[in-house]
Amino acid sequence: DRRLFELLVLESAQAGLSWITILRRREGYRRAFDGFDPERIASYGPDRISALLCDTGIIRNRKKIESAVSNARAFLGIRETFGSFSAYLWGFVDGKPVVNEWKEMTEVPAKTDLSETISRDMKSRGFSFFGPVACYAFLQSAGVVNDHLVSCFRHREVQFL
Repeated sequence: DRRLFELLVLESAQAGLSWITILRRREGYRRAFDGFDPERIASYGPDRISALLCDTGIIRNRKKIESAVSNARAFLGIRETFGSFSAYLWGFVDGKPVVNEWKEMTEVPAKTDLSETISRDMKSRGFSFFGPVACYAFLQSAGVVNDHLVSCFRHREVQFL
């Protein structure tokens, strides 16, 4: 679950920015956000948020930082309800990854009905900065959706993970 929370925080921080910008700061995020421990992040108060706004190792956007804190609280709520965030997430796809058969990058969508559904449900549970596009990128990075092109060696590899 912690790995999924890490991906969720990073995808939310990426909104409006390039992915490489966030990847270059990944270790800064790991340090600043206590190893992506949702229990610790959920307890952050105004003083900790103010300190994060001064941290040059992360994107210093107040709304994104505050969303990481509120998303940690929502994440813990989902864990309490479903036993794990993983169980909640995989429940949307009956425990089986969505394996697409794209031949060209132009075929890969930015969002899908699945990401719309999950994003809407997560927002109803208190998540922010997690629209359907960020959600779809999260689903790809978490392995819920396999969007590797069929010509890519990873397409077949990740099918069996």
